Amino acid sequence: QVQLVESGGGLVQPGGSLRLSCVASGFTFSSYAMSWYRQAPGKERELVAEITSAGSTTNYADSVKGRFTISRDNAKNTVNLQMNSLKPEDTAVYYCKVRHFGRHYWGQGTQVTVSS
Repeated sequence: QVQLVESGGGLVQPGGSLRLSCVASGFTFSSYAMSWYRQAPGKERELVAEITSAGSTTNYADSVKGRFTISRDNAKNTVNLQMNSLKPEDTAVYYCKVRHFGRHYWGQGTQVTVSS
């Protein structure tokens, strides 16, 4: 079965950096685009970044452009999100997601808190 497991979240000061990782299993990882979403308290889940199956094309939310970088390692079934220049408004639970045979699969999420 499809499984996605995120890690790397934590507490960081404004201006700091974190690197999130998502390890995938249960499907042919290299054949699927992957996405990172986030959900802040009281807000809807929103797309942060996405990457095509080969990693050749990426897309970012305007709010994170120039600060976040999505990447993938198809040999390790892993998609990463490097987050730099973090702001308090980046505080949220971050999820990775794959659309597999028309169904959306989500990880359990990892909490990112940006606070001084």
